[in-house]
Amino acid sequence: MISFIIGVVALILGYLLYGKFVEKVFGIEPQRATPAVTSNDGVDYVQMGWPKAMLIQFLNIAGVGPIFGAIAGAMWGPWAFVWIVLGCIFAGATHDYLSGMISLRNNGASISEIIGKYLGAGALQIIRAFSLLLLLLVGVVFMTSPALILENLIDPGNKTVYFALLAVILAYYILATLLPIDKIIGRIYPIFGAALLVMGVGIFITLFTSGEINNVPEFTFANLHPKNVPLFPALFITIACGAISGFHATQSPMMARCIRNETEGRKVFYGAMILEGLVALIWAAAAMAHFGGQEGLAAAGAAPVVVNKVSFGLMGTIGGVLAVLGVVACPITSGDTAFRSARLTIADAFKIEQKSMRNRLMIALPLFAVGAVLCFVDFGILWRYFAWSNQTLATFALWAGAAYLVVHGKNYWLALIPAVFMTAVVVSFICNAGIGFGLPYEISIAVGLIAAVLSFVWFIWAHVKKPAADPVA
Repeated sequence: MISFIIGVVALILGYLLYGKFVEKVFGIEPQRATPAVTSNDGVDYVQMGWPKAMLIQFLNIAGVGPIFGAIAGAMWGPWAFVWIVLGCIFAGATHDYLSGMISLRNNGASISEIIGKYLGAGALQIIRAFSLLLLLLVGVVFMTSPALILENLIDPGNKTVYFALLAVILAYYILATLLPIDKIIGRIYPIFGAALLVMGVGIFITLFTSGEINNVPEFTFANLHPKNVPLFPALFITIACGAISGFHATQSPMMARCIRNETEGRKVFYGAMILEGLVALIWAAAAMAHFGGQEGLAAAGAAPVVVNKVSFGLMGTIGGVLAVLGVVACPITSGDTAFRSARLTIADAFKIEQKSMRNRLMIALPLFAVGAVLCFVDFGILWRYFAWSNQTLATFALWAGAAYLVVHGKNYWLALIPAVFMTAVVVSFICNAGIGFGLPYEISIAVGLIAAVLSFVWFIWAHVKKPAADPVA
């Protein structure tokens, strides 16, 4: 219980203190016109107040990641709290803020264009394809997961119900991707975002009123995973969206096209990530507490099943239904923006204006056709590839953020340190994992550490020793 409470307090202090530090390092310019003002097109560039923009950003980045990932990460016990807190403050929220603000300074450019500009043309082509693949995986994962949860509520095991739900969600995705951002997303997302926060607060309160908070184990240096899976790098891949997520870098440019003033950036980008970290922290604690620790959690079933059991067990029928619906709204309202971001990524790459509905349809319809096919791939396989590709994109975004800070004579260490760490994580994981090269664990760790060191040396030599000029931002 003490570890959990310390984690909650640390996240709040992280926003107030370190978030302010990151903002100061970046150097906001309140008098500088934002893309929402200079490029307003009524479709993707639309002015929004910061509370609405922050709730939309929060819902965009949340999905099921901070819930499913936190539940899976809870198998390592309070180590999950450590990664959520430290990852969120020093890596994830910093990553989201830099991605959003650098995009803002580049007229709302997509993350692939940002990475290409600051890391080179070779990185641009790789990340264009990579980010597009990630967005498709996110869109499909966040289409199938709510359908699975709802099917489990309506008629467990009935695939007719499942595919009917998929069709409804897909139809909604098409509308949300094509229509101007203020027509659907701008109107309903703030409501759903508030509902998600209320749901999280409800779970948080009932943890204490039910007494289940006493079941949360305290921090120890032992690896508490029941199968003795090494904590590094698996924990840092498993808990992604609640600590650091490359998907967020694809979402931040959408709000970079909508916020009215640079002073709103910390609230919208850094603040939304801290809120997501709090959600992840609450669900990790609830999963451990409700099942009496990691051993009970291991026998509880898949993440969607755990969500149902925790929600109804802690909050009763009415509260449980509301909580599960909140969990359903999360992925749906991230999946649609994943497809929207994919549309914008392609439009940016080929310089296709998006004010015309015809141009939007030309890009979106093939994307949805591919997404519909991917829905038939096993969810577990999709999630594993999503998790690694997600963290890999976050790593590239951090390197680009560090390069941007070098160009502008800023303290690049705040992005460089997490970039080096995440390089070790993603390289070690893909070398060892079954979805990758399947190398022995010790060799994989060694390769990951070598890759991190070489990346650091390359960055110092290629960027710090001879920084390039940035004519735009």
